[in-house]
Amino acid sequence: MGQIPSVVGIYFAKKVKKMRTLLAKKLEMTHLFDEKGNFVPVTLLSAEENIVTQLKTKEKDGYSAIQIGTGESKKTAKPQLGHFKKSGKNPKHLCEIMGEDGKAYQIGESYGADILEEGDIVKVQGVSKGKGFAGTIKRHNFHRGPKTHGSHNYRAPGSIGAAFPQHVFKGQKMPGRLGGVSVTHKNLQIVKIISEENLILVKGSIPGPKKSLVIISAQDKPKETNNE
Repeated sequence: MGQIPSVVGIYFAKKVKKMRTLLAKKLEMTHLFDEKGNFVPVTLLSAEENIVTQLKTKEKDGYSAIQIGTGESKKTAKPQLGHFKKSGKNPKHLCEIMGEDGKAYQIGESYGADILEEGDIVKVQGVSKGKGFAGTIKRHNFHRGPKTHGSHNYRAPGSIGAAFPQHVFKGQKMPGRLGGVSVTHKNLQIVKIISEENLILVKGSIPGPKKSLVIISAQDKPKETNNE
């Protein structure tokens, strides 16, 4: 049986005249120097061809959304092949952008990094690096206990409850899995776009390991206020 393409996530976007959301691959971090000679750390994103694979409407599906895909899947299950037949592609990764009106788009339409512009303020959603099992000090920034005067409580979490009601309350900060969750960084700026190579250079860091998939979307610019 073929491999079913993975669904990255569902992204809620405000209704805009033209969709400005991309599925991109995080490459690595590097740096640039601006016009004033300042050191600017940037993250390289590879925005491969994004294809519209499905248009959802309130009449048929109960909500408005656009499904986009990227990459090329070598193994695709038969139900997915039928789903992608109209677009003519077999994308490996999918994403739904809710709140978008699909009347302005067509299935099979493709676009790249050129839908964004240099200087745009964007937000990037990705899955943070998984760090496995971690204790309370690393996971919740607990303090270490003293190592003198006979104390043996170096890295233990300490008391987690009282004698009554004789059970651990939900939500206690305990050791457990660290990382591997969806994280969104907002108010990031696009420093440079290389359209020929579909590269987007975003100022600052972005969640996720190298070669991981992220969702980058332009934010609405804040309204200018008149303080006079």
